[in-house]
Amino acid sequence: MQTCGNCNTQSSDVANTCPNCGANLAERSHTALARKALQANNRVRLIRISVMNNCCPACAAMQGAHPKHSVPILPVPGCSHGLGCRCYYEPVLTEVYP
Repeated sequence: MQTCGNCNTQSSDVANTCPNCGANLAERSHTALARKALQANNRVRLIRISVMNNCCPACAAMQGAHPKHSVPILPVPGCSHGLGCRCYYEPVLTEVYP
């Protein structure tokens, strides 16, 4: 499930636009907004894609740390899990404290 960052409406993983407000989910979903925030943060060196223990093969292939400006988008295209893509982003920091 994707959640719209404008109106918090949930949509399927394959939806391109929010059915409620029409927002482009590739740009305005909660995960897209999280990816952009992590990419803009100077303390983030890499972005890790974390997966659930019982994830599908497509999601398992995306697991791990990626360069922050080329991290794959979520939801993972081709995810076949019955509940949809449950992957999420985690930052890999260059430093923990300022």
